[in-house]
Amino acid sequence: MAETRAVADTVSNGNAISHKAMIVSPHTASAEAGARVLRRGGNAIEAVIAAGAALSVTYPHFCGLGGDAIWIVSDEAGASEVFIGIGQAAQDIPQFGDGIPLRGPLSTLTAACLVDSWDCVINYSATHWQGRETLSDLLEHAIVLADEGFDVSHSQAFWHDFRKNEVSGWHGFASTFRSAGLQRQPALARTLQTIAENGARDFYEGALAHRIAAGLKEAGSPLTAADLAAVRTRCEKPWRLDYNGRTLLAPPPPAQGVTTLQIMGILQYLEMARFDPGSADFYHHLVEAVKQAFVDRGSIADPDFATIPLEWLSDDCLRAKSQNIRPDHALVWPQPFRHGDTAFIGAVDDKGRAVSMLQSIYFDWGSGVVVGDTGILWQNRGAAFSLDPKSPNVLQPGKRPFYTLNPGMALKAGRPDMVYGTQGADGQPQTLSLLLSLLIDHDLSPHDALSHPRFLLGKTFSDTNDSLKVEAGGSKTLEAELAARGHVVSMIDQLSPLGGQAGVIRRQPGGSWVGAHDPRSDGGAIGIS
Repeated sequence: MAETRAVADTVSNGNAISHKAMIVSPHTASAEAGARVLRRGGNAIEAVIAAGAALSVTYPHFCGLGGDAIWIVSDEAGASEVFIGIGQAAQDIPQFGDGIPLRGPLSTLTAACLVDSWDCVINYSATHWQGRETLSDLLEHAIVLADEGFDVSHSQAFWHDFRKNEVSGWHGFASTFRSAGLQRQPALARTLQTIAENGARDFYEGALAHRIAAGLKEAGSPLTAADLAAVRTRCEKPWRLDYNGRTLLAPPPPAQGVTTLQIMGILQYLEMARFDPGSADFYHHLVEAVKQAFVDRGSIADPDFATIPLEWLSDDCLRAKSQNIRPDHALVWPQPFRHGDTAFIGAVDDKGRAVSMLQSIYFDWGSGVVVGDTGILWQNRGAAFSLDPKSPNVLQPGKRPFYTLNPGMALKAGRPDMVYGTQGADGQPQTLSLLLSLLIDHDLSPHDALSHPRFLLGKTFSDTNDSLKVEAGGSKTLEAELAARGHVVSMIDQLSPLGGQAGVIRRQPGGSWVGAHDPRSDGGAIGIS
């Protein structure tokens, strides 16, 4: 996609601008679902539920009811919570020989927590934000989209074509999803209608849960009705880091939010404002900070099962890591690669409250397994576990896996100032560190920051080399200058799908909001007038 779509009371240079409220999403129908809620006086939590439900229909390759979600919410005074909607591993785990399957029934190792997270955040909205919307009201638009259909997005078409040689063997997939034209999902519409009528917990403990459990069993999944009933979203406090006048918020483990905070903490010592954002100096220091943080990332795991080092964000640790970076030489880099696809939605409302949310089915198209007659495509997040008994992330019954979902929020003077997030697994902390430096250190607008050439360190879906992928569109000498410092550089297309899909909303000095969604996506920002 060549340009970011923006709809608002004011549009300037690709950015939506609003003095009232705003929502960003990677699909326009999802953004509109959330905007409808904001227009009728709903709050940011309610808007993101509606947008997320719609996105579960229109972006089935990245997210859905068979997946998970992580939310950061903050009121206008900066009182913040994280809702960790992560499903746990089955109690009865199969014996794996050569490794955990990446697709198919045995990859459906973890329960899905997205729907339960809706229940938790809407209750929080009612008790803390005076929310009045019902879940039934918020699912209306998603039900219509699933029943009546929508045009297949560019992103769905890309990832359907990317997997064209695999999808024929996926359980129930070929009869459910299309690569072009009108995409209808009547079975999913009925499932959403059931949730609207009976409530979110019907997904886990009611008649719908029994249908889901039966469909999983028929497909050959290890998940049972008891595993579904055990699913619960957790409410926790965000991890925090001060960076150049803002307090950055991120979800705690087992999510990789601490990795983004570590990168930014290292960059604080490198004074990124002194580098031209298009220069090799800028990219080199970003990449080297990513490497220093990624060294620790393998220790992130479910804190119920593993000890998380609290010193990762200490001044001494961050300063030492920054001093490991040589300005003229790249650290040699082979590190494990984790797949993952996600979808970011952010919103602010007319009271100044903010929500940053990511939802996911892990790989593009998740496990590939459509569950029974429900229309639900199940995630394969269990593939993120390790079978190494020495690993903090070793597969165990009831354990939550290491999680790439990494929504972010920034406070300034104690109140919400930015919401941001991106799709992209390993690329999430990399893209976020780039965006945050561009937004904070160099004061770029959301649209300009999102359009800036990105980098991706390590393997990708289409390139198994541990090289530094850099998008075209920047300096003509950038590749050569990075290579001269020892980076193994591989150029990729400008605005490549491999660059992820990010979104940003930022408060302007006068109090209005400016936002945009990624030009690599099918969505945009909608400001409410």
